[in-house]
Amino acid sequence: MKENHKQEREQFQKLFKEERIDRFEERLMILEVFLSTERHLTIEELDELLKKQRVEFDIEFVHETLDLMSRFGFARIRQFNNGEIRYEHRHLGQHHDHMICTRCGQIIEFNSEQIEALQIQVANDYGFHILQHKMEIYGICDLCSATRISLIPLAMARPGEQLVIESFKGGSSSRMRLLSMGLRPGDELEVITNSNSGRIVVALDYNRYALGRGLAEKIMVKPLKDIK
Repeated sequence: MKENHKQEREQFQKLFKEERIDRFEERLMILEVFLSTERHLTIEELDELLKKQRVEFDIEFVHETLDLMSRFGFARIRQFNNGEIRYEHRHLGQHHDHMICTRCGQIIEFNSEQIEALQIQVANDYGFHILQHKMEIYGICDLCSATRISLIPLAMARPGEQLVIESFKGGSSSRMRLLSMGLRPGDELEVITNSNSGRIVVALDYNRYALGRGLAEKIMVKPLKDIK
């Protein structure tokens, strides 16, 4: 890896000087810190790492440098399900995909030759020539699964989770309202959207329901896998 980073620095120096990009030495400092992490960083996270190294730049300069690094193939822009823009080191000639935990935000890189081969086969079946592709798998990592409370309010559930309604909290009016909507204990739900603010959309028997957060707090659910 260290040898790879040395090569990256040499190519960075060659390309940036050929293009006469200003403040080269300062941009090189940003590259060094960026390469030292091998993580998926936001601009703000990289800025914090630079400050820990006693290197401080205007955040717009950091942003501009990351964009240049992406333009010349040293970084790759990633935008996962929450919409947050992150940058990762682009290793030439290598490909990997991602698993993203929707609870803690952990990003796990993986590579599967079987998946790659299957994608090529499917593309060939359709007469399609692949130029580039990405795979993002969203779920819950081992640590979050192990520490997660089994019974939670629907308001705490994440998009994509499949759940079973265990019970309703609150008074009889809330219960009657939920029953009148067609929701009952034992029903299996899929969470469509939950942005932690505003309404929560769930699916049940090919129907969609938009629930206010107050009402969703009163619906106690369990993961479907815990039931079966």
